[in-house]
Amino acid sequence: MPCFAVVLALAFPRLVLAGLWLFSSWLVGVFTAPVWPVLGFLFLPTTTLWYAGVHHWYGGQWTMWPVVGLVLALMFDGAPGMLGRLLKRRANG
Repeated sequence: MPCFAVVLALAFPRLVLAGLWLFSSWLVGVFTAPVWPVLGFLFLPTTTLWYAGVHHWYGGQWTMWPVVGLVLALMFDGAPGMLGRLLKRRANG
């Protein structure tokens, strides 16, 4: 079941964030201002999920593994844009 949750979060991070916000208290107290989860929902949903996960699973301590997860989440969030640029560059020349 945890593997299914990870696959769901990677495939549909905005849906998971909306579900967590509507149906649980998982995001309560994680962000200092209400604008951060909204911006995270719009621009970096996987990173926002990981940030909330670090606060729950690691107590907000940014050691090596949470930072590695953050880098992976940022890469995952940026992958569609990087793929588009790569395909455009290959098509042009």
